[in-house]
Amino acid sequence: MGSVMEFAEVAGQDEETRVSSVSRIIDKAISTESCLVTIYGRELGKQYSLAAEETVIGRGGDSTLILDMDNVSRRHARVLNKKDGFYVEDLKSTNGTYVNDVEVKYERLRNGDLIKIGGAILKFLQGGNIEALFHEEIYRMTIVDGLTQVHNKRYFLEFIDREMARCARYDRPLSLLLFDIDHFKQVNDVHGHLAGDFVLKRLAEIVGKHIRKEEAFARYGGEEFAVLMPETTSERARIFAEKIRRMVEQTPFVYEDRKIAVSVSIGIAEMGPHRDPNSFIKAADEKLYKAKANGRNRVEGAEGAEGGEGSETTDDVEEG
Repeated sequence: MGSVMEFAEVAGQDEETRVSSVSRIIDKAISTESCLVTIYGRELGKQYSLAAEETVIGRGGDSTLILDMDNVSRRHARVLNKKDGFYVEDLKSTNGTYVNDVEVKYERLRNGDLIKIGGAILKFLQGGNIEALFHEEIYRMTIVDGLTQVHNKRYFLEFIDREMARCARYDRPLSLLLFDIDHFKQVNDVHGHLAGDFVLKRLAEIVGKHIRKEEAFARYGGEEFAVLMPETTSERARIFAEKIRRMVEQTPFVYEDRKIAVSVSIGIAEMGPHRDPNSFIKAADEKLYKAKANGRNRVEGAEGAEGGEGSETTDDVEEG
């Protein structure tokens, strides 16, 4: 379980590094050709022009676009620039090439498509104003997590600051859910980090479908997620938390024909006497720790309704 950071740090070192590196990219020359932009992985925000007839992507030094990762083949895939459009072709790679989470051998690209190669995600940009599209994508990268495509910690901390001020001013309820994936380290160790990425993304999709537009759903860090729920008491938040817990437990997570058992532990806090984000987050974090200490796959937090419906195991609390 990730430890609570001081709110004064805004988004922590990881987010500061991310935003700083992205900001530097904006000042560099921008190609006016159709391009790929790294939105997840190393060299975040880097733009690769697709002006040539062929752009080879791989780990090898002879590739046009080099992704130096163990799960990327030496010649992994290539993008073809043809008269009728752009196409991506897998070059018999070990781990496959994915477009919008679907494995492909040869696929025509459309503006905004996400190409996943090993541990990297590249976004395809094509249109009349590539510079505008690029700047828009750079802005998105400062508030959206590249892997899960939900909001990131930086956005969440700004959102909770605003909502706490509003709810305090008008005496309105505000609830916070913090949850993380049980035994996530074991998922990575047994099934590999690509499988871990799949679980994180699939979990975000499952939960994201049930988030209201006035709420904030974010990847808070690692395998930990947060949901801020304005106009919601802790009792109502608990109903939603139990819904999430059951959905995750009952949803099949299948990666490369292997079923991965996934469950989450959830902690709930209501703003109540808390008047700063750090203490509010800490209260939810303590309930999350309690859920893990009491057996995982359970919800803790709403006053008078703690206990959950999950697993009755009582193994020691450990990271993930």
